[in-house]
Amino acid sequence: MARILIVEPVAQPAIDLLSGAHEADVRLGLARADLLQALGDGGGWDALVVRSQTRVDAELLAAAAPRLSVVGVASVGIDRINVEAATRAGVMIVNAPTGNTIAAAEHTMALMLALLRHVAEADASVRAGEWERGRYTGRELRGKTLGVIGLGKIGKAVARRAAGFEMRVIASDPYLTEEQAADAGAKLVGLAELLHRSDVITVHTPLAARTRSILGRAQLEATKPGAFVLNVARGGIVDEQALADALVSGHLAGAAVDVYSTEPMATDNPLRSAPNVVLTPHLGASTAEAQDRVGLEMAEQVLMALAGVTPPYAVNAPAVAAETAPKLRPYVELGRRLAILARQLAPGAFDAISLTYAGEIAAGECAPIRTAAIAGILEAVTDQRVNAVNADLVAHERGLTVREVRTASSEPWASLVELSVGPAEGAPILTLAGSTAHGRPHLAGLDAFAIDAELAGLMLVTRHHDRPGIVGAVGTILAAAGINISSLELSRLSERGEAMMFVSVDDPLDASVLEKVRHADGMVDARVVELPAR
Repeated sequence: MARILIVEPVAQPAIDLLSGAHEADVRLGLARADLLQALGDGGGWDALVVRSQTRVDAELLAAAAPRLSVVGVASVGIDRINVEAATRAGVMIVNAPTGNTIAAAEHTMALMLALLRHVAEADASVRAGEWERGRYTGRELRGKTLGVIGLGKIGKAVARRAAGFEMRVIASDPYLTEEQAADAGAKLVGLAELLHRSDVITVHTPLAARTRSILGRAQLEATKPGAFVLNVARGGIVDEQALADALVSGHLAGAAVDVYSTEPMATDNPLRSAPNVVLTPHLGASTAEAQDRVGLEMAEQVLMALAGVTPPYAVNAPAVAAETAPKLRPYVELGRRLAILARQLAPGAFDAISLTYAGEIAAGECAPIRTAAIAGILEAVTDQRVNAVNADLVAHERGLTVREVRTASSEPWASLVELSVGPAEGAPILTLAGSTAHGRPHLAGLDAFAIDAELAGLMLVTRHHDRPGIVGAVGTILAAAGINISSLELSRLSERGEAMMFVSVDDPLDASVLEKVRHADGMVDARVVELPAR
């Protein structure tokens, strides 16, 4: 049972889900020093659950090492997470990118309506005993052009809702095609055109180096006079001082802001005194429904990670769509076990591996197979944790060359994974091939030998001359040592030629027994390999 530390408020259904599977401890409001101490207490924690305030950096990861394996972020935003440091430490980061989509999109539309219809100002006026209907004449959304910067899940949800208000929607997103934008009812344009044409501009990008101040002074000055600007994404995407100046000058007709560069909002933030601005305290995801969805989505990802499965929303590990993950998962384990076997059977040192994906799996995402194979190769030769999170990084740092090939042909298997090891320049020294049977990894070939052996447990692997009596001799030696054979697979290249035997055993072979096998008449080589149990 894993230990999970929850240090920020998350929905109770999420806590119930986590505590139903593992030991979960809720400790809210910890000071930084107390959190660092708690992470190392009692042998450590396997998982840490945060939301949007806890800074997960190299210092925290070091305090939680070596046990911490996953950080669950009950939010779509990960700007408080040092993903690079987590990746280097082999700690998986998972978040909840879809749970708050509806809430954020609806809050964007609420702010848009409040802004264009002066809802906040009119409410304050009425409460003050005034009745100034003419002063608060607003504008309709119908017929206006909405510019959406960042057409991800939330941006698309906003675009679809804006279409319901009969707005014209244009969007700027360097990662989408015109067809993808059109599916959300938006026309794809460049940022400059969007700024020039839009009556209302809303941003829905993550906060990153490329998006910080994407609406800076120059961009705001390039907007259509009298336009409105909304930020319901992340503080820092819009330059707050430049936005306040554009409001004061009258170039912008208004703004609505839900997120800030410093939260809680700094007392000296220039938007506090700017005219025609609606401010809310980061409410984009603050609906009861969204909090439940976000919490449960995060908790499901954490449980998958603790079970050794790369979740679909892993931030720093290769993942696949939820609908294809069950089909790919056995091949991920196959890649790992082939690598573990190759590490034990390779006749010499190697600094390169080649992976060939054949058949049905070649048409899909194979990165999880690659990282599992790299981890299987490296996990025994380094003290560093190697897993799906940091396998590519560790391979690069250790000078391991990794090559990948895809092919449609995999007969007679529906899908096949081939793993070769050898020098970076030169021929392979060992080639293994494998597939799955009933969801379990099976060896399908070793160099030129065709063989079908389940990749699990202890195995005696021999190369010998194909002659009568050798199988019986090996069986007799094992029987005399009290070692039970659970299965035996034979393969030969030709009659009376070179042969190979995979003998699965229930008990370990000590050095004296292995030496007797090696001295059996006709034996060329014999060794014991150990793979994870079934």
